[in-house]
Amino acid sequence: MKLHLAALMAAAGIGAMSLATPAFAQVTLKIWSIDGVDRPGIADTWSKEFDEANEDIVVEYRAVPFDELVNETLRAFATGNAPDIVSFDNPDFAMFSSRGAMLDITDRVKNSEILSKAQYFEGPLNSVTWDGKLYGIPKYTDTIGVFYNKDLFAKAGITEPPQTWDEFAADAEKLTDSAAGVYGATFSARAGEEGTFQFLPIIQMSGGGYDHVNTEGAAQVLDLWKKMIDNGWASKDVLSLGQWDSTGTFNSGNAAMAVSGPWEVDRMIEDAKFDWGVTLLPTITEGGDRSSALGGFDWGIMSTTKHPDEAFRALEFFSSKDGTMFEDFGNLPARADIALPASGDAHKDAALKVFQEQLKYAQPRGPHPEWQKISKAIYDAMQAALTGQMSSKDALDQAQASIDTILGK
Repeated sequence: MKLHLAALMAAAGIGAMSLATPAFAQVTLKIWSIDGVDRPGIADTWSKEFDEANEDIVVEYRAVPFDELVNETLRAFATGNAPDIVSFDNPDFAMFSSRGAMLDITDRVKNSEILSKAQYFEGPLNSVTWDGKLYGIPKYTDTIGVFYNKDLFAKAGITEPPQTWDEFAADAEKLTDSAAGVYGATFSARAGEEGTFQFLPIIQMSGGGYDHVNTEGAAQVLDLWKKMIDNGWASKDVLSLGQWDSTGTFNSGNAAMAVSGPWEVDRMIEDAKFDWGVTLLPTITEGGDRSSALGGFDWGIMSTTKHPDEAFRALEFFSSKDGTMFEDFGNLPARADIALPASGDAHKDAALKVFQEQLKYAQPRGPHPEWQKISKAIYDAMQAALTGQMSSKDALDQAQASIDTILGK
């Protein structure tokens, strides 16, 4: 623990008159993040290290539960009690940037010897950009690809993992073994953010985006997903399962393919009793455009901070630690200039290589300040199509109409 000079001298019995001029001025930085709520994480660990490395700065770190972070920060900003630095889930960042709540650090980054050299992937960097200006830096990232059971592929005579969504559906049919309780594929199409997380990349690779969701390619893939569910090549449970539970059916050998992310790798090494691999997310057409989901958190400095220089030093410190992120916390750095250390496990190293390749194509959710409303329009359409309430085209057209209203078109 760091003590003010005054406290040290008082403890030594030195009179108050000699305490008027401390050796240096200390400032307090308040940092908020979700890390530390249920387990140690990047923000609480690195904040402590930054505090210990800088005698002129005292860090007050606060762990805020994920479901409370956005509203708690909005209230704090409105009442003048905002932290100096906050770490948001990347789709929430644009809301704060667009409202003037985040500090523009464009020039600071450009002139920083540390941050100007960091080679961030395009997607994570876009998530902290608003109106052409930089309001934060990526903290860490993740994405999705396709896990596949090599043993079941060999048994079905399939030599290569699917490259297109048509191949994905065709392989799912061949891999389904109802008698053995094995589905061809699993994914998450639940009515929530995880559903949008898995479906938005299909919209993006079909030439669309958060503001243009009713593309022909997106409707085609939605039709394929419905076909897989209707024919039993994917369980109806994909309509309600989150990514963790959905992938659990793959880990147990009850699904031959799973759309999921790098957070699953360690669990798979421990649980899977079969040979497995990871491949890039399929494209809509052979050799077509790629995309993938972008997860992870971003760092930002609140615009109300009284200590912008010290807060920016903290961001530089955090960036300088990115090389240790994966080894210490299991999170993927959002940077192309950082190589992951070899783990000694062939499955893990091969899988992570694919996910780092996938990050080259990952795009943010948005960015837009009304992302939550846009996301709901997308997953509502997905659910309506997959449950047969509407055709895929009509469901996406309805979502587009809702999104146009949100965007003021």
